[in-house]
Amino acid sequence: MNFLPPACANSELTPPLPPWIVSRVKIHRALLSVSDKTGLVPFAQILASHGVELISTGGTAKTLREAGLTVKDISEHTGFPEMLDGRVKTLHPKVHGGLLYIRGNAAHEAAVKEHAITPIDLVVVNLYPFEATVAKPDVKLHDAIENIDIGGPSMLRSAAKNHDSVTVVVDPFDYAEVAKQITENGNTTLEFRRKLCAKVFARTAAYDAAIAAHLQKEFAADKTSLPLVLTISAPLAQPLRYGENPHQTAALYGKFHDFFKQLHGKELSYNNILDLTAAAALIAEFREDAATLAILKHTNPCGVGQGADLREAWDKAFATDKQAPFGGIIAVNKTLDGACAAAIAEIFSEVIVAPEFSAEALEILQKKKNLRLLQIQKCPLSAQPWDVRSVGADSFLLQQRDLKTTAIADLKIVTKRQPTEAELKAMLFGWRVVKHLKSNAILYVGEGRTLGTGAGQMSRVDSSRIAVWKAGEAKLDLNGSVVCSDAFFPFPDGLIAAAEAGATAAIQPGGSVKDAEVIAAADARGLAMAFTGARHFRH
Repeated sequence: MNFLPPACANSELTPPLPPWIVSRVKIHRALLSVSDKTGLVPFAQILASHGVELISTGGTAKTLREAGLTVKDISEHTGFPEMLDGRVKTLHPKVHGGLLYIRGNAAHEAAVKEHAITPIDLVVVNLYPFEATVAKPDVKLHDAIENIDIGGPSMLRSAAKNHDSVTVVVDPFDYAEVAKQITENGNTTLEFRRKLCAKVFARTAAYDAAIAAHLQKEFAADKTSLPLVLTISAPLAQPLRYGENPHQTAALYGKFHDFFKQLHGKELSYNNILDLTAAAALIAEFREDAATLAILKHTNPCGVGQGADLREAWDKAFATDKQAPFGGIIAVNKTLDGACAAAIAEIFSEVIVAPEFSAEALEILQKKKNLRLLQIQKCPLSAQPWDVRSVGADSFLLQQRDLKTTAIADLKIVTKRQPTEAELKAMLFGWRVVKHLKSNAILYVGEGRTLGTGAGQMSRVDSSRIAVWKAGEAKLDLNGSVVCSDAFFPFPDGLIAAAEAGATAAIQPGGSVKDAEVIAAADARGLAMAFTGARHFRH
């Protein structure tokens, strides 16, 4: 179809039609080929009611015919049969020519006329479910390969490239607006087609990224080896009011809401999300333990307690520091009950994270309209074994998550005195907590409770001083405590300070050139000390 005056129709210099004219051209022909058939039939019925010819493939055509719609098979449109188990059906010049030719360009118009190529004005395609397939446990390589879509991305890219003339839909969410615009105007606006175009290339980029990531992992000799190319693609989950500070714009991307379900409270902030993710990571250390409760502030644990129930765990955790929890994040490893909820409700908290909330707990906590209550659907660490950080200039750091655990058998007792059973339990408890404190980190613990925390200082001795001061402020006795250090003591002074504060045992990685001096200092003061052989820096 040519929309140019006859005098210009054969000129190779004829410019393409301007977008405002293209927008007035009625959509006559649509190609529909979808895996996700959500909303497909009602949408196709609206298209048909406005005289749009429907072309389709395989299962999509079957679904449309069963709904009483007239559909032209893709093989009839191309004059070529579907073949190779459906691998080749839309990869044809009559499909891609009909999508890509520039309407109003004389040379293009002549070419499509010569080869009997008719325009395709609307493409509705979503892709084989590759991501869902490889997310299944123990997925076979053959199944993953068979779910790599070839024709779908090709059609999407062709249609999106020629969005001046062609409307392309990759997301069923957009059916309603496309149907509305066709109903009102017979076509879609250029502004809307541009939005759909950008959405298509974002989707195909994410699709290819998922394939590349899976196959790099699948074909790697070592399943923990680093990818040769880091591909990051995540859909917008929600815009945020602002970032760390009000002058910074921010948004959340990815599958966060698959892991956390918000039950109550105002919208999560950027800082809330950072804090509750840190809280979930810490409480995951105690999944199989007795009732455990952690209070965090700015991603640092300021109190962790264990008890026969969560109320007792709260009392121990809160006793560590009664100032820092104001506006903090609370995480528990058991169903949050009414007794613990009542105690928590006495202070101001930003977020509470739990695997479940009892009806009584919800009744108590939902009286605070702004308090955010989050249910952990599944551990966020289980889905992604890597940590990614931006370091500016389109550069990223990638590392394995610090999921290393330490058991009694892993400890090397390096002092003359062996730790008591109570000291051993305190060591293992504290070692799980100190790895979640910012470095340099020093933590004093008793059995099943924190006593004093020092985090993020430039000097390990300073962290120790802060931890002792914090314990003093809380009126907690450090006599008989265990001191935990996320990295080795570089000099004896840090350990000596801990002993003077009342610690009788220490747990640290070891590995300093001054280890012998540190051990000697421990022996001179009767301390028991364990080396773990692994440090837990957290920057």
